[in-house]
Amino acid sequence: MKYQFFIAVLFLVLNCSIKNFAQSTPDPKQILTEADAKMRGINSSQGFMKMTIIRPTWTREMTMKSWSKGQKYSLILVTAPARDKGTAFLKRDREMWNWQPSIDRTIKLPPSMMSQGWMGSDLTNDDLVKQASIVVDYTHEILGEEEIEGRNTWKIELTPLEDAAVVWGKVIMWVSKKEYLQLKTEFYDEDEYLVNTIHGRNIKEMGGKVLTSLMEVIPAEEEGHKTTIEYLDLVFDKKMKESFFSTQNMKRVR
Repeated sequence: MKYQFFIAVLFLVLNCSIKNFAQSTPDPKQILTEADAKMRGINSSQGFMKMTIIRPTWTREMTMKSWSKGQKYSLILVTAPARDKGTAFLKRDREMWNWQPSIDRTIKLPPSMMSQGWMGSDLTNDDLVKQASIVVDYTHEILGEEEIEGRNTWKIELTPLEDAAVVWGKVIMWVSKKEYLQLKTEFYDEDEYLVNTIHGRNIKEMGGKVLTSLMEVIPAEEEGHKTTIEYLDLVFDKKMKESFFSTQNMKRVR
């Protein structure tokens, strides 16, 4: 009887420990959903940003306005320099359109152009179109916990689903526990070679949220190459109609 009682108590303790562990282990998909929503708002976002393309022998700056609604719609308008002013990019679901005022032409970007650098930067057209796919196109696993610039983070590995139309073999992301900030992201090809690293820096309050206001993109195999995107202003959850994100509006938006 004593032996049976001991076994019963042991199973009870183990069962409680397993339940407590399950409750204390966060869902990695939910973490990434929260992190993704930080920069989007609940419904929409509007922003003003500066992109700097850095190369060993030259540097180029551009300013842009951006609008987004949910995960399907976004519009980016180049405001400077003068030679690129008025150029616009529209994302509707997984399609991307480009308005070029210099030639008075709207172009739907074909799959062959999706891997090209966006406006000559270290970001690709594909990066812009599939920015929301970290949640839906991958499985997620917490690899551990690490400290990034004084903040405790979850280290999460993203593995693409078999039928997912993504270019990465895997992605590893570090998300801060307190604010759900994407502090570091590594992108690997199908052979698991590192291609790009993105750092989230300059944490401050914008649009009523604590955010990383600077994104730094560093290619792994191109020494001296870097692209930074600095958010100068962000506003969240203003009412926007889906009709705003049209090819016709690309030509009119200011």
